[in-house]
Amino acid sequence: MWFASDNAGPAHPSVIAALSRANEGHAASYGAEAAMGRVTAALRALFEAPEAAVYLVATGTAANALALACLAPPWGAVHCHREAHVAVDECGAPEFYTGGAKLVLMEGAHGRIDPEDLAAALAGAAPRGVHGVQNAALSLTNATEAGTVYAPAQIAALAEVARAQGMAVHLDGARLANALAHLGCSPAELTWKAGVDALSFGGTKNGLVGVEAVILFDPARAWEFELRRKRGGHLFSKHRYLSAQMEAYLEGDLWRDLARCANARATALAQGLAALDCVRLFHPTEANLVMAAAPRRVHRALRAAGAVYGFWPHELPMEGPEEEMLPARFACNWATSEAEVAQLVALTAAAAGARG
Repeated sequence: MWFASDNAGPAHPSVIAALSRANEGHAASYGAEAAMGRVTAALRALFEAPEAAVYLVATGTAANALALACLAPPWGAVHCHREAHVAVDECGAPEFYTGGAKLVLMEGAHGRIDPEDLAAALAGAAPRGVHGVQNAALSLTNATEAGTVYAPAQIAALAEVARAQGMAVHLDGARLANALAHLGCSPAELTWKAGVDALSFGGTKNGLVGVEAVILFDPARAWEFELRRKRGGHLFSKHRYLSAQMEAYLEGDLWRDLARCANARATALAQGLAALDCVRLFHPTEANLVMAAAPRRVHRALRAAGAVYGFWPHELPMEGPEEEMLPARFACNWATSEAEVAQLVALTAAAAGARG
């Protein structure tokens, strides 16, 4: 029963097969392989953005940090949610790759920033001229770290606030496939049509070995990204192994099918846990993450039974008051089975009824 990070899930068999095919013979390097041309065309078509610049990197951290570096100068401010991956899980990479831009952390219910709060924060920042950082970018996460999603109208409202201050908009889409599967809207509607300038389109959490696409909807930023990617050590020489994964991911909308599967398992898990008196869901389940709190004794029993998952937002001690509610995150991926979900719910129910 593995419900830890969706990064822990296996790669889809069709992706492994694509890598095997890509391993035959010779191919041009550094992104000049034919497969990369097909990937670029496919992503442009998917996002209805024929002029967009498309690049591949191996990690979400690289995708986010390099994209933000093209949007924010060293003296810039990047507004993001307090729980955003760029703020808490990237070891200062955005600050490093931007050359020192400041992340300004914002609160927001269920992992989302409210447009009114953003407007107030920007209006309340006293202008200090050369003495203060300059508003540069807004970074949003969809699906959020709380397992919720932003709808197109919500993205558009935030982008409008940012635009009024001359700010660009970045979208961390490590789980964008899950957000799109939940909403049923088009990729374009959830990104550039809503005001997004730069997107990190994830694949690693959704069945790939390790590749993310950076899509710059303003091609004028392309050359800077290329230089930053090379200088930052993220331009793969054997690039065909990245493009092979992404091409398989896009073929036949595999990306959407895998996300739908992960979301469905999370929905079933959330419904099963919510039916138990001892469990409290503290965020809505809208993508593939279930955020649930249960008594310490229940967590102890689950872990003893072999359930693998993490507390949220950080690991908590197993020793302490038995009835203290501890928040946890259960991540589903495309390979999570119905049987695993049923087993976890049954174990939770049994643990809830057992008193030491």
